[in-house]
Amino acid sequence: MLRNAHQSPTVRARSAGTAPLRRPGAVAVRNPGAGRMYAQLGHPLSRGDENARLLAYEDDVKRAFDTIVPVLKRISAIQHEADFETRAQTLARAELGFELPEAILADAWVEQLDMRRLFAWCVFQTYKRFCDDFYGATPTGAAEEFERFLQDCGFHSLDISPCADGRLAHLVRYVLRLSPRAVRRKSYAGAMFDVEDSVQKWTEIELMRHREGKPNAADAPTRYLKMAVYHFSSTHPQSEGCAAHGSDTQKAAAAALERLYSFRRAIENGFCCGASIDLLLIGVDTDTDAIRVHIPDIRGEMALERYVDTQTIYAQTTRLQATDAQRAIMEAIRECSNDVAPGMAELVTRLIENNFSQIDYVMNKHGEHYPDIGHAERFIGAGVGFEDIQLRNLMYFAYLDTVEEGAADMDVGIRIFTGLNVTHGLPVPIVVRFDYHGQVPGSRDRARQRCARVAQAITERYAELFSKGLLHVLQVARDCDTSQPIEIFACTVNPVLAGGH
Repeated sequence: MLRNAHQSPTVRARSAGTAPLRRPGAVAVRNPGAGRMYAQLGHPLSRGDENARLLAYEDDVKRAFDTIVPVLKRISAIQHEADFETRAQTLARAELGFELPEAILADAWVEQLDMRRLFAWCVFQTYKRFCDDFYGATPTGAAEEFERFLQDCGFHSLDISPCADGRLAHLVRYVLRLSPRAVRRKSYAGAMFDVEDSVQKWTEIELMRHREGKPNAADAPTRYLKMAVYHFSSTHPQSEGCAAHGSDTQKAAAAALERLYSFRRAIENGFCCGASIDLLLIGVDTDTDAIRVHIPDIRGEMALERYVDTQTIYAQTTRLQATDAQRAIMEAIRECSNDVAPGMAELVTRLIENNFSQIDYVMNKHGEHYPDIGHAERFIGAGVGFEDIQLRNLMYFAYLDTVEEGAADMDVGIRIFTGLNVTHGLPVPIVVRFDYHGQVPGSRDRARQRCARVAQAITERYAELFSKGLLHVLQVARDCDTSQPIEIFACTVNPVLAGGH
């Protein structure tokens, strides 16, 4: 159940690069679509009804993006016909759910239809559409329940910094099964989060506790929990791991752990209250969505070689009763760290239980692992926000205030999309977004200025791609203090676009 050099083989976690464990006693069935084996039975702690809802949502969103290229191919085939514009708009409305820019269609008779602009436009419009649905339908009950549970475990805030890789974009809602509204998530290439930014967020949370008693009173015996999440590939460990660390799992984990310790030292040195900080390191196998949890001891220390592996526990408990499976999880956690704090053990137990549902989700839909082992993102997101992105391999995210400070993250994203899009003649779609708090005077104008500044810096940094029509940028923002959807400020596809239209 955990990885340790002194452990017996029966409880040792599988090493990266070995085949995923199959469920004991499960019925193996051939999946014609995936061409792989998958187990029909689910784990006793898995939530099938939730899996069904999440699957329907994922299929709807990704189908919308995957429909773009086939529809554009059909439109391209009729571009020289007399009624082209009418037929193209009819097809776009029926298949994509929106119209195409009239100016692009109207120019098709003069020269070849600008498919690159149309492709970027369709990606941006599809993104906006599912964002609108997200903010119009996401309930708050799950967030409130988890916040209560978190405080019962001894934590008043959970701040998560995963790698910006698009294969981790669904970490919160799917892999860990948490409410996006209940946690803070900011992604960085290689999970190398900005320590100063995290300190600033910690300061904001603690000030709010003192001034407003939110999320709880300042004298409540709770702590701020910072989590870093690295990733690896179990089937192609040397090539499909974290690009920011050269697919070196040990290096990725060590770098994330050191960044966590740096954050804690920064709090201790600046505020002399390190006891109010707890840390947690998690690794995600992006092939199966199983996780490794590096359990901290009572002092908050973790070891890279010691962790609980959910894939292993899943296989060892799938034939047990639910209560026995829960007990086995707790035993594995205690075996990994016999002096772990009770609240931390309770939280990790829940994360492991939640992850069992995701393991089932992947196995029943795809087989032993995802078919898209590598990158398959549809666009790059740059800036601050994007809580609506909760799907795997949909977006590569670069958190930044300026392109200069986020250059490393952006360069990794451009390198990924050079292989995904540019080599096939398609542009890199980039959404620049800066959410703001509307109750603060002038915040919307500042968000708009930041969008414009970053968009300009991106087009200048990647000027060659932009000049060839191989890079397009959409500028958006959202008022975090309302339930309103995103607002569109500008778009390189259609310069006259503004006001969310």
